Amino acid sequence: MNETILNTGQATADNIPSQMSQIYYFLRVPTIEMAEQVLHVLDQNAESAARSAHCSWKRDWITKSRMGLANHTMAELTYENLKEVGAPKFNEEAIKVAQKIQKNLGLEPMKEPFLEEIESVIHPQEAEAKLRTTLPSWQQHFTSDDYTEYCWHAPTVRLYVGRPALKAPEGFHYPTWVMNTLGGIRECIDPMIVSASSTVGLTIIDLLTKKDVLEKAKQEFIERTGGGINGSKWIDPLCEYEPPIHFRWPEYITTERQKYEWVIPASPRENLLIPK
Repeated sequence: MNETILNTGQATADNIPSQMSQIYYFLRVPTIEMAEQVLHVLDQNAESAARSAHCSWKRDWITKSRMGLANHTMAELTYENLKEVGAPKFNEEAIKVAQKIQKNLGLEPMKEPFLEEIESVIHPQEAEAKLRTTLPSWQQHFTSDDYTEYCWHAPTVRLYVGRPALKAPEGFHYPTWVMNTLGGIRECIDPMIVSASSTVGLTIIDLLTKKDVLEKAKQEFIERTGGGINGSKWIDPLCEYEPPIHFRWPEYITTERQKYEWVIPASPRENLLIPK
């Protein structure tokens, strides 16, 4: 669970309390039941804080997503295409970039600086077996992304292609900027993009041309939902809240002192006078 304390209190002096404060939570859990329990605790905390400060409080939702819905047919199809395309391969220019980074960090440049796993293709079942060694036996879902919501609208597969990462000498940890840098250098990131996009493209072509595979993926979707939409295993969309369309964006203005800055506008937006 991540949190961000947003600076929108609009206090004007140190002896005048701010009109409001706001905190944003981002929650990832394996089950909906766990999410509900966490939210119960957060609500209790909010109520306690508001009472102690003689304030009121409210909770708004930005979005909720359901857990992922597996589809082995789609996974196998995508894996076969990944094998056909091949894992990313780094050319001489990419290796030179990696070696330069190692040298600038005081390391002895390696002949093969990138992790071997990145240039390897791993079967989905083998990858899952490795992943589950770090998870509790009861946990059915891992990591989080918006794509999980797509799974409940159509048979879905998620393809992982590793991003550029370097080998490290024993006991050495690369600073964060190294991975960010490698992700922005064409020679290093392009092999990942080419491998992933080619695999996705071939999978789409297969679904368009192989009716039996598409039908098998659809049938698995129906089985896993207990009959499709509203089936016995179906989970309704988690959208029992007002759409978050009323939040105000900061306005960027030029003040009378000719300073360009942002403000939280009055509501409604038409009441805001912006100097030209």
